[in-house]
Amino acid sequence: MSFLSAALDRVKPSATIAVTDKARELKAAGRNVIGLGSGEPDFDTPANIKLAAIHAIEAGKTKYTAVDGIPELKQAIIAKFKRENSLDYKPNQIIVGTGGKQVLYNALVATLNPGDEVIIPAPYWVSYPEMVALAGGESVPVVCTAEFGFKLQPQALEAAITPKTKWVILNSPSNPTGAAYSHAELKALTDVLVRHPHVWVMTDDMYEHLVYDDFVFTTPAQIEPKLFDRTLTVNGVSKAYCMTGWRIGYAGGPAQLVKAMTTIQSQSTSNPSSIAQWAAVEALNGPQDFIPTHNKVFKERRDLVVSMLNQANGIDCPRPEGAFYVYPSCAGTIGKTAPSGNVIGNDQDFVTELLEAEGVAVVQGSAFGLGPAFRISYATKTADLEEACKRIQRFCGNLK
Repeated sequence: MSFLSAALDRVKPSATIAVTDKARELKAAGRNVIGLGSGEPDFDTPANIKLAAIHAIEAGKTKYTAVDGIPELKQAIIAKFKRENSLDYKPNQIIVGTGGKQVLYNALVATLNPGDEVIIPAPYWVSYPEMVALAGGESVPVVCTAEFGFKLQPQALEAAITPKTKWVILNSPSNPTGAAYSHAELKALTDVLVRHPHVWVMTDDMYEHLVYDDFVFTTPAQIEPKLFDRTLTVNGVSKAYCMTGWRIGYAGGPAQLVKAMTTIQSQSTSNPSSIAQWAAVEALNGPQDFIPTHNKVFKERRDLVVSMLNQANGIDCPRPEGAFYVYPSCAGTIGKTAPSGNVIGNDQDFVTELLEAEGVAVVQGSAFGLGPAFRISYATKTADLEEACKRIQRFCGNLK
């Protein structure tokens, strides 16, 4: 009998973390590697936010806090939801966790019973199905192809719903594709969900502020008030505020659900870092003018990467609306022979051979539920992105 839990048989390690770790190991061994696997802005945390953390330390705000967040941060979150999303929450409808991932996981653990189904549009963030599995539920992936902009279509959502469906997870802008739902596209989905009152909505809005080309962000509970009482709106400070390592995520939702999530959190991690919470108060309440400045750079990087990848043999790269990822198809390279002599049979082979031949680390699309493709994070230095794209062009040009 294995010493380890059988739950581990249901879950795989994170492919994105694995790629980042592999790139880090190769760099440490002296290889010239450009890692494009990590979804992490290369910009530093803004100075006012860092200063707020320093002031919190100096003021002795280093003790345990309420499990679900300090009142000041809850009020900042309430104000943010009202200001930016026209959503009204009370403090008992807000929870703060150690990153958005914990908030999502708490919600699934608090609600899923064996046999409960969770609809997940694919391509999906690698952690969604694994968290569902750990919580004892069943993932129902719904493939969303490039033909439809990698977005869930209302008829496909309708077809996926069964009496066992408990949640549908929506992520806009998306990790891994950068696809973002317009108001009309979301309205078509919420119209379906209104007709199925047993289905709850978990919306991951972590990339809300990272949108380009005059795209206007909206969130499901904002579009359809009838869904407000069965929607968990999840967000955080990691991406737009360049605070990945601070580990602060949050959500607004029905008080009964938030209470259950708080119970789960009270017996796992308890409160998030007190210092990081005070930094997040400043992030949400303080100046926001650096966000469009960062977005201008991200948009330039997106356009550079899309243009250069579409010049590579066998690669087709759609232009995303948001986040800082592109999700190119590598279907045109399947069946070709790499410089190593190995035949590329799938996207896993493609990324393996690319790393070996050119020292560029990307994540295979099959890890996100739809291949043959790969994900590139363009949240890295522009010069490194340009060099990486040149290497990808060279790699694809050398395929036989």
